[in-house]
Amino acid sequence: MTAYRICIPVLLFSIILFLSCSGGGSSGENTDQGNTTGVSETEITIGSFGPLTGPAALWGNIVKGMDAYFKMVNDEGGINGRTINFVMKDDAYDPSRTVPAVREMVQRDEVFAFVGGIGTAPCMSVIDYIVEEDIPWISPITGATHWSIPIKPNVFSVLPYYIDEGIIQAKYAVDSLQSGKIGIIYQNDDVGKSALVGAKSYLKEQGLDFVSEVPVEITDSDLTSHIARLKESGADVVLLWTLPRQGVITVTSAKVIGYEPQFIASFILSDMALMHDLTKGAWEGVIFGSFAKPPYDYDDPRIMKYKTAMEKYYPDVRWGVFPFAGFIYALPFTEALQSLGDNVTREGLVDAMNNIRDLDLVGAKISFSPDNHQALRTMQLLKCKGAEEYEVLSDFIVSDSDIVALAHELEAM
Repeated sequence: MTAYRICIPVLLFSIILFLSCSGGGSSGENTDQGNTTGVSETEITIGSFGPLTGPAALWGNIVKGMDAYFKMVNDEGGINGRTINFVMKDDAYDPSRTVPAVREMVQRDEVFAFVGGIGTAPCMSVIDYIVEEDIPWISPITGATHWSIPIKPNVFSVLPYYIDEGIIQAKYAVDSLQSGKIGIIYQNDDVGKSALVGAKSYLKEQGLDFVSEVPVEITDSDLTSHIARLKESGADVVLLWTLPRQGVITVTSAKVIGYEPQFIASFILSDMALMHDLTKGAWEGVIFGSFAKPPYDYDDPRIMKYKTAMEKYYPDVRWGVFPFAGFIYALPFTEALQSLGDNVTREGLVDAMNNIRDLDLVGAKISFSPDNHQALRTMQLLKCKGAEEYEVLSDFIVSDSDIVALAHELEAM
């Protein structure tokens, strides 16, 4: 009995000592050199989330594009000899599903970083957690201001602000289309309200206001009354800020009742080939925003390379802006990771992101610094002329708005 009592604590001490020496079986840990969670000798685990199902499922093609990009990178030998283990979770554009999905990727999958993640509300539901855990987050796929105002040291945003895009749309409607009767149909959340605030700020400078402001809930499918309000207002230009499914309903339903204003759609509806197909051609004539080269320029070898990769890994997904965007959003991460060589740490990744200068994202050049975690504030306007035909309407238009003041105005709504 005496010997038995002595052996138990000795055994427990031996187990604890073994676990502490072996790192408890974790692939990464905090070391003197930095945090290597998610990094092994052969691979790096990263995470993302998006709506692969649900009302915003068309945006899921962005995540699929990102997955195809990392598969392509792995086929080419990975990054400095390590392959990318890309973990993607379906949250159906529902923040209540985003939270457990992200926690699972952090606690079970032990992701090194997050790349992408779709939607303002889903991203907002996890930003505090990701910041508190000090996990690098590259390219949250939303144009809200929350990611860079104020700056979060571990979060780097690429997509231009929705506020800026709203300003650019309103500017084009007034200055180029000479319209004084502008309406807006918008998602009734931070996304649409951001565009509303931005556009109204420019209209106010011109002594104008919207003739109609029509909010849409993400669960709405019957937009008959919404479109009737726009038509009754006499709006000859309508800014379009909805989910892709609702964008299809808006444009096709308006045409059915003989209401054909000039629609100016946000980048979030810019997958021209997809929208043209879903509307059976009714998307023709719609103006939309773009912050990079359209993916239909097949003379560009990068675009053809990405298109070929997408066809290889996702043959059932039609090539267009959404899958192409997945490749673009992943580029800054791999560029920064490449610069780290063999010494891959979270701290090193953040430093590398802060030192990106004039990185070419297939037509858009981006830079980051410790004082700037917002890559772009420009947008170009194009016009749909067919499934893959477009007309360039403008150069890249820069927004020089007081973004901090407008962000505060948005928060007060």
